[in-house]
Amino acid sequence: MELFSTKLIIISVFLLIVTTIETLAYSTRLSGARVGLIASALSLFNTMIIVSRFSTMFQQPMTGKLIGEAPKVNTLDFIQDQYRILIGVTTIGVCVGILLFPTFIAIFSRAITQLSEEKGSIFSVIKKWSNKQGLQKVIACIRLPRLSYLKGINRRTFPKRIFVINAIITSIYTVGVLAALYASVIVPAKYAPAAIMSSGIINGVATILLTLFVDPKASVLADQVVKKQNKYVYLKSHSFAMVSSKLVGTVLAQILFIPAALYIAWFAHWI
Repeated sequence: MELFSTKLIIISVFLLIVTTIETLAYSTRLSGARVGLIASALSLFNTMIIVSRFSTMFQQPMTGKLIGEAPKVNTLDFIQDQYRILIGVTTIGVCVGILLFPTFIAIFSRAITQLSEEKGSIFSVIKKWSNKQGLQKVIACIRLPRLSYLKGINRRTFPKRIFVINAIITSIYTVGVLAALYASVIVPAKYAPAAIMSSGIINGVATILLTLFVDPKASVLADQVVKKQNKYVYLKSHSFAMVSSKLVGTVLAQILFIPAALYIAWFAHWI
């Protein structure tokens, strides 16, 4: 059986798009601070996150089906290789998001302004951009990544604590579902449902940690920048820390994958 099956390719494309969207969501606060509309920026940020999370709900059952289609010989190695490919795809998705970051800062700056003008109607904004004139505006926003964008970011402005926390959270969130599915294969059949359902606990904990330790800091910092109580470079440094730590987190996920699966297998026995 081929490692790169049609289903794996479809899941990979799905995962690539979702991860890119999640990465680009971090640019909304920068765009909001630029145009002075933080509340509208947060609305756009939450919309993008919800869309990506909802999309993940469709991708997960397909990922689980890979187990049923695995060959009877070397089953564990085959599944592990396929899941590691999916983790690698998330890394690629983050890289694509980073490359598109400058472009989407410009796009979101316009979108946030129009969202405010349209009284919060996402569909009205999409309708305005879904024509030839809207496409021309998107093309005009294209920006290539440059080292000059990192100007002002240094050891003093870079949030090291946020970087470490977000890298850990990202690594946990990246392997949560995959490790739970893999654990369901290595445990006795009667413990498999418990192992699979553990993914919800893992991702839930990661989401709570993100909400408690990362998101509030970014929101407060964006408000301070708009009110001229802090410099824009600090918000830019924070956004750079978020996307770079997300990249590191997906790489770290490759190391955590098997230990996480073994821990979930133990938890499924213990519970």
